[in-house]
Amino acid sequence: MSLQKQFRCFALLALCLGCAQLLFAQGTDLGTIRGLVTDSSGAVKGRVREVALSPQDDRARASALIVRTRDGDRLIAADRVKEMSGSRFLTATSSEEWTKLSSSEGLFFLERDLLDQQIIDVNGKKVVRVNDVDFTIDHSNGHLSLKISHVDIGPRGAVRRLLKGVVPRGAIHALMHRLPVKVIPWDFVDLIETDPARRVKLKIEHEKLAKMHPADLADILEELAPAQREAIFESLDEDVAADALEEINPKMQASLVESLDSDHAADIVGEMDPDAAADLLENLSEETSEEILEEMEPEEREEVEELLEFAEDTAAGRMTTDFIALAPTATSHQAIERLRSYEGGVESISSIFVVDENEKLMGAVPLAKLALSRPEQRLSQLSTEVASCKLEARESQVTELFDKYNLTTLPVVDENGRLQGIITADDVISLLRSKRESK
Repeated sequence: MSLQKQFRCFALLALCLGCAQLLFAQGTDLGTIRGLVTDSSGAVKGRVREVALSPQDDRARASALIVRTRDGDRLIAADRVKEMSGSRFLTATSSEEWTKLSSSEGLFFLERDLLDQQIIDVNGKKVVRVNDVDFTIDHSNGHLSLKISHVDIGPRGAVRRLLKGVVPRGAIHALMHRLPVKVIPWDFVDLIETDPARRVKLKIEHEKLAKMHPADLADILEELAPAQREAIFESLDEDVAADALEEINPKMQASLVESLDSDHAADIVGEMDPDAAADLLENLSEETSEEILEEMEPEEREEVEELLEFAEDTAAGRMTTDFIALAPTATSHQAIERLRSYEGGVESISSIFVVDENEKLMGAVPLAKLALSRPEQRLSQLSTEVASCKLEARESQVTELFDKYNLTTLPVVDENGRLQGIITADDVISLLRSKRESK
């Protein structure tokens, strides 16, 4: 059987499966939008080639139609289109008034920039590919309003585009209702633009990504191609990028950081926990590592350089110097005020550590106990003994202590018992995960 006959049989089958009530709402998909265009005289003057957005003004509503005419491509502002009748657009101006398309700067074209492209589904926390675009159509304001409602990431969009012009339109519409719906609301879409200059002009931001859990953001970055990954990462605020970077595997960490200018990389590394920053720099080339250290703030650089001196497979190599330690004479009120000014990672402050005048560890006060205490109570009254380990303790000893005492943080002390740093539960989880992956 010839290919043409196969398509005819397919079309007949599809028509039998569906009927008139199964037809799509008119004018909802990108294929339907590519209709004929008439000017104010009522004469057909061209066909829609593209739908353009101006994300800097409105990220969902079409700002213009790009129309192919005998004299080349023309741009018609959306507010100059009166209505859509069937798949035909009626404009309020003469074709002589249609603007010649000389540049697409500041415009986002749906077919060129969105169709078949990867996007981020910020609600589903995954990377997906766009097969089609669905619109809502409104004529209530005296002109046509096209607004993106969803992007189609399932088989319907792909099949609809594949069969368009080959199978009768009614058959395609009937078939669509036999296929599963898989769409994402446009509000849940985060666009990927690899050109920094164009991203700025279009005002494409990643505010929704910034609100994700760092582990989810890291998963998304790992799904992207290198160029897309670097574009997204470079556009994130330093603190968001730092949190995500700590969740990414070491090889990809190094690749991302090496793609940045040393000053930008230093800003991000400076926002990381000191132990994570030290681990990262240890995996970079010596030249890159030194360049980043030179750009870091003196205090941050000193903390990281101290940690770089320790072997990675020891407690000292795993610890962070972000913690709160106060004298036993400090009051509960003073401890809470210190907490309010703390700028380190929240995972490292499950307890306030108590040290004497020589920085020797005396005990710890859990935050829950601190919150329930009276403001005037001294930490010496609230403190309890706490398990600790030496700087040179092996990783196996560290994990055994966490398991035995059900710890969230483990203080690390030197040979004289002075508090040098702490190991968090996050560090132990990362350690166990890396050991599992290396097997």
